[in-house]
Amino acid sequence: MNNSDLETLSFQKLKNLKRKSVSLPQDALIETDYLHPGLTLPFVMRPAVKDVDLVDWIAGNREFIETKFHEHGAILFRGFNIDTAPAFERLGLAICSELFNENGEHPRETVSGNVYTPVFYPAEQKLLWHNENSFNYRWPMKIFFCCLQPTQQGGETPIVDSRKVFQLIDLKIREKFIEKKVMYLRNYGDGLGLNWKTVFQTESRSEVEAICRQAGIELEWKTGNRLRTRSVRPAVVKHPKTGEMSWFNQAQHWHPACLDPKTRESLLTLFSEEDLPRNCYYGDGTPIEDSVMDEICQVYQKLEVCFAWQQGDVLALDNVLAAHARNPYVGERKLLVAMGELTSFDEILN
Repeated sequence: MNNSDLETLSFQKLKNLKRKSVSLPQDALIETDYLHPGLTLPFVMRPAVKDVDLVDWIAGNREFIETKFHEHGAILFRGFNIDTAPAFERLGLAICSELFNENGEHPRETVSGNVYTPVFYPAEQKLLWHNENSFNYRWPMKIFFCCLQPTQQGGETPIVDSRKVFQLIDLKIREKFIEKKVMYLRNYGDGLGLNWKTVFQTESRSEVEAICRQAGIELEWKTGNRLRTRSVRPAVVKHPKTGEMSWFNQAQHWHPACLDPKTRESLLTLFSEEDLPRNCYYGDGTPIEDSVMDEICQVYQKLEVCFAWQQGDVLALDNVLAAHARNPYVGERKLLVAMGELTSFDEILN
């Protein structure tokens, strides 16, 4: 057999070979680590090979994802190039069976489906740590952030383990909040903040009254078609899956002591204490001491984890286990937000 015959035979063998698909192990597609040694928040997931379909991977590894949520409270998906609203929404729906429409509580803009812009807040100020909508009767168990464009400077989304906040707050303070809870007082449409028609998404006072009854909110109609509400919510909750105690409230968002001195002075010049756009008290209506709020904020500051956004990053939080904030920034900042697994205090406490 000459060389020509050998080449012909080899070519025929190659033609008869059938292409076989190669299935890589699921754990070979994803790399996991942390941002810094000794730092367990957030848990970081990156692609181990090119062009991994993260949504498909999650579909086959839901138990792993839920376990990491419960262990760490926060997962950072980095390097998967999630850089459009539809891709972000698809990822959110892979983790949560349903994302929910925003209420009128915060001024946001709908980007696509159940994807929104972050709440408006002045770029030069820090938005303090909070568990999303924890002052409301209903709130999301999970919240997602997607970075389309990092800022020139600042604009990070610091995160804090709410279990550690609970553990580090002074025992006497903690017990007082557990016993008394938090009362959130709000005045709508007095010149600052949103009016009640925007927040409740209706122009009917009777509909507002029905919504408040259902959500455990006391209301008081003021002169000039203005509204004041009071609601008492837990300051601490037990996570429904892990059983761990978590500091879960927004007192530092509502208490005047947590405002910068200039803003606080200006507000108290314009409004009496009971007419402030937002304020909070212990659940029995007694004042929360400024020194107590200062100590709580110091705990958050000590525990916060901060990292620079990269384009295409997605940060997913268990809203009970992790609080989030927003640092001041310079330049344009483009983030998207989505929320899922809507629940309520009745559901989580029963």
